[in-house]
Amino acid sequence: MSWDVLLLRLPDDVTSVQQIPDDYSPAPLGRQHDVLAAVTQAVPDVDLSDPTWGELPGSAWSMELNIGSEDPVDSIMLHIRGSGDDVLTAVFHLAEALRCKVLDCAEGDLITPRKTSGWHAFQQFRDRALGPLH
Repeated sequence: MSWDVLLLRLPDDVTSVQQIPDDYSPAPLGRQHDVLAAVTQAVPDVDLSDPTWGELPGSAWSMELNIGSEDPVDSIMLHIRGSGDDVLTAVFHLAEALRCKVLDCAEGDLITPRKTSGWHAFQQFRDRALGPLH
């Protein structure tokens, strides 16, 4: 079970998925080689040996980066497992490096460094459903 967040370009005034116009087409994050370079600079421990599916290990968490094979790259889906708020630092480093926003796929809201309740809600749900991580 993972907490899934999407990195994508959205208008400045959009704060939830409901506010995205039906006909909106986000600007791409960039050419694949530029996106991979930005990801590596933002989170140097990332393993991009498969440039379409990166992996980032953390202290008590892991993150898979679904970059895909399209060029240019439109968005990146992050699949986060584990626990610990330090994973949010990596998420926001990626968003800053790619000049994009972070959409919590479970709650349908954008997360920011001051609004991260989705990560905590996911961990509580997961622990109720599967039992606490050891």
